[in-house]
Amino acid sequence: GVGYRAQMQGASLKLSLGLSHDVVYDAPQGVSLACPKPTEVKITGADKQQVGQVAAEIRRFRPPEPYKGKGIKYVGEYIRRKEG
Repeated sequence: GVGYRAQMQGASLKLSLGLSHDVVYDAPQGVSLACPKPTEVKITGADKQQVGQVAAEIRRFRPPEPYKGKGIKYVGEYIRRKEG
């Protein structure tokens, strides 16, 4: 596996992203988070803009990189790879 894990800790999301510490993210009001699998985070809510904003904030912790393709990706997203 990639070594990145996500799990729910109460109402907040705990992310293990290969950093020296775990990242804990608290969802704003009106957005709910779930972890169906340890490598998958599901974000739901009524406001589409706010759901996208939460997804972008979570992705900012470890964005996909072009050399190995590792990082937090959206579902169905294609990562353009580079040589090297």
